[in-house]
Amino acid sequence: MEQKGVKLDCGAFCCSVCLDVMKDPVNIPCGHSYCISCIKSFWDEEDQKKIHSCPQCRQTFTPRPVLVTVSAAAERTERQRELQLSRQQIQQRIQDREKDVKVLRQEVEAINGSADKAVEDSEKIFTELIRLMEKRSSDVKQQIRSQQKTEVSRVKELPAVSQLRDKLQDILRDTWTNISLTVTEVDVSLSQPEPRTRAGFLKYSQEITLDPNTANTNLLLSEGNRKATLIKKEESYSSHPDRFIRWCQVLSRESLTGRCYWEVEWRGEGVDVAVAYKSISRTRSSSESGFGHNDKSWALNCNQNGYRFFYNKIKTPVSGPQSSRVGVYLDHRAGVLSFYSVSETMTLLHRVQTTFTQPLYAGLWLPWYNGDTAELCKLK
Repeated sequence: MEQKGVKLDCGAFCCSVCLDVMKDPVNIPCGHSYCISCIKSFWDEEDQKKIHSCPQCRQTFTPRPVLVTVSAAAERTERQRELQLSRQQIQQRIQDREKDVKVLRQEVEAINGSADKAVEDSEKIFTELIRLMEKRSSDVKQQIRSQQKTEVSRVKELPAVSQLRDKLQDILRDTWTNISLTVTEVDVSLSQPEPRTRAGFLKYSQEITLDPNTANTNLLLSEGNRKATLIKKEESYSSHPDRFIRWCQVLSRESLTGRCYWEVEWRGEGVDVAVAYKSISRTRSSSESGFGHNDKSWALNCNQNGYRFFYNKIKTPVSGPQSSRVGVYLDHRAGVLSFYSVSETMTLLHRVQTTFTQPLYAGLWLPWYNGDTAELCKLK
């Protein structure tokens, strides 16, 4: 059987002068090795020049170097060490390349999903647009005929007919202008891909505030209702049907549709950065009122040990660089929800491809550690 481990090339132990396995090998200052008798003979021929060189790399030495304590075993050990180090480096590059391929595969799957969703949505939009244009055309015809009757009746009493022509032209021009604007808006909404840079995401940034009527009584809201702090002392909030009772959670006041982006800065043991439908449960008795423990919310849990994603009680491990700031991108129409680690660069942590059936609200959850905070960042 073939011997496992690092193999050495026999050529590494051959003298480049006599082309045989080195006898009494010695090293010269440039690092190359030769039989002691071969290099001595080679340099004896160069003694007249008083400049001695390496037969391989032609580096010169003045005066003639003293030849040196190198055994074949020592040379073999050094070459084995170099080859082992090279092997480890190659294996690491292979592992890094496999990680890159995995990320690219995920990106391709996400792009394919987004493209399929965009095609499906575009078909629905254009079907609705055709129906709208047909209805608009029918309305225009009725309007023109009605206006025609009115103007014809009136023109019989007037010496001129140019006013009728001008009015009909105005009606047609305004109608087709509105239809053209509708088509343009549809084209624009379908042609914009998901951003790739933070500057691109910031174009969709939205000012979001927290709704005190939804805040658990152990959450203190500040900074214009953008920051939530967990305190082990109940705040004096009034009773409200939208308030979370069991979990230390809060929802945004603003509903989220279309394309929007926001960032959350957190301090302490951890935070859930979430989105949810307004119809999520709020009761004390139901554990399903927690973000990610039902089919009405999606939550990225961030803590000192890493990330986890929750949806409908299913936990998914998430890998990525640790950061105290998380970016959230939502394309409600396309059904895309993406979470990013934000530092000097943006790194995708997790992407969801689904169909949203209701407007969404940004959500925050804090664990039971006094003083933990989470804040919706000002981006404009």
